[in-house]
Amino acid sequence: MRPLGPCASAPSQNRRYCWLRYFYRLSTCSFLPMDIPETSLTSAFDKARTGLWVSLQKHLATVYEADVAFARVVAFATTFPFATSSASSEQLDDYWRGRRALRDLFTDETTQLDTLTKAIRGKAYAEAEKKQLYLLLLGYMDIAATVFERLQTQVPTSVPKDEELEETSARFMRVQNFARLNIKGIVGLMR
Repeated sequence: MRPLGPCASAPSQNRRYCWLRYFYRLSTCSFLPMDIPETSLTSAFDKARTGLWVSLQKHLATVYEADVAFARVVAFATTFPFATSSASSEQLDDYWRGRRALRDLFTDETTQLDTLTKAIRGKAYAEAEKKQLYLLLLGYMDIAATVFERLQTQVPTSVPKDEELEETSARFMRVQNFARLNIKGIVGLMR
């Protein structure tokens, strides 16, 4: 799949950081009309947007650390799914430990994102302001999804069924689709 958007021309290893810079620029620009007094611009929404941005940066750093750690534990495999016979018992132990850590992070992040979308929905911000918050959230989710998809793709040939991972994946997709819906709006769906 060919990447789209402002970072399509960036090399694949720099694409994540390009999106991070893009969403930062997007989060710092104001979509409010120019005739609004300057004091109104420093509203509760601006504080919420800044707080969300700072929080997402911290979460993204955690996700990147988990990505690097998981890449280290699957470094022994040349193709996926990999045969368990191609790895030593120590490598397999490290793999399952790293997989559990990444899955636990995925579950925690999904729970927090679900709570955050409910909080945004409940706030009395204008629709355009809510869209900005959902756009920040969706940008983070799209980047994080590339890391968490490793749980589905970088696996051994026989993986025991993981109901918690399946539930978390479904919940993550629901939250992601909800954010997209709120950005696009009902009118956007009818076009």
